Amino acid sequence: MAAQAGGGQKPFHIVSPLLESLPLSRAASTKVLMKLENVQPTGSFKIRGIGYQCQEAVKKGCHHFVCSSGGNAGLAAAYAAKKLGVPITVVVPRSSGPIPKFKLEELGAKVEVYGKVWDDANSKAQELVKTEGWVSIHPFDDPLVWQGHASLVRELKDSLENKPDAIVLAVGGGGLLAGVVAGLHQVGWQDVPIIAAETRGAHSFHEALEAGKIVTLPDITSVATCLGAKTVAARALECTKECQVMSEVVEDTEAVGAVEQFLDDERMLVEPACGAALAVLYTGRLQQLQREGRLRNPLASVVVVVCGGSNIDMDQLRALKSQLGME
Repeated sequence: MAAQAGGGQKPFHIVSPLLESLPLSRAASTKVLMKLENVQPTGSFKIRGIGYQCQEAVKKGCHHFVCSSGGNAGLAAAYAAKKLGVPITVVVPRSSGPIPKFKLEELGAKVEVYGKVWDDANSKAQELVKTEGWVSIHPFDDPLVWQGHASLVRELKDSLENKPDAIVLAVGGGGLLAGVVAGLHQVGWQDVPIIAAETRGAHSFHEALEAGKIVTLPDITSVATCLGAKTVAARALECTKECQVMSEVVEDTEAVGAVEQFLDDERMLVEPACGAALAVLYTGRLQQLQREGRLRNPLASVVVVVCGGSNIDMDQLRALKSQLGME
């Protein structure tokens, strides 16, 4: 039975496994626990918040969902729409590639491909949602999404005897970060540091943190297209005033290398977006934060959110390696 997001309805997500990874523990020189969100019904954590958002929208009389997505959010919305019996239109950018489009159509969604990056697709979705009875399901910037994602931390609280010394996660638009911070407040873990990972070229959160205000990137140049929001949610920046949030930017080659290493180590194929968080552990950045005095030393345990892997296959992994000159 999944942890309730609220409202008494049975949620669409499952209580995901929390497993220790010996290879990641060796790499990070501390006990690493994987929160396996890649085994959710739609392959990512997105079903937590978006499923809850869709349920609430139907309560208010929604007749049609509209979602803009780089892939995972759309899959979560399409899955929820199918379960709720509500039609859905998902707008994806060209950068998403063929895998999410096929999976969305398989779930019964109408798919429109528009623009180069997510921000373009989102502008198209905002036009569509002007139709009466149609409701926008935002992939990351909505309090209902954050509330749904907070269930992840409540599950950690239920599973662990002691709180972790840090949580490592990937940041795209900032919805997961906002949800985790909401969850930390709910369970009284506000002092647990968060390490927020992005790839260079999709690092809108890092730029906002450096500037102390929201910054819009000129373009998304990273291969981690699921992290590809040119502007992070304002709430993500607010979170840094409520909890200790450390931003880490990894290179595309490091993220893709982490994907390949994780496949060898744990027999699971995840996306470069997820690889960004894994790269923090594989590349020694955790130990660097300890040397800088920003994390305690020694660490008893660290949780990494393995956020998803629905938009990748072996052919795409090989193509990414070739594109980045890693062959």
